[in-house]
Amino acid sequence: MKSEDIRANTVEELAVLEGDLRRQLWKARFDNHTNQLDDTSSIPKLRRDLARVKTILTERRVEAANKE
Repeated sequence: MKSEDIRANTVEELAVLEGDLRRQLWKARFDNHTNQLDDTSSIPKLRRDLARVKTILTERRVEAANKE
């Protein structure tokens, strides 16, 4: 997922996306622990995507706080 695609979303959509990524990451870790995960490279990819979403959410919250 690219940062341009993430930035196109609203704050509400980003919050939903963050929750989805957290669930996917938890499931991938669980599947990896039980040897059911085929693509182990998906774990770091999910972590990076989650970090991108959280960074953009933080940037938007700081911008909103500065406007007030």
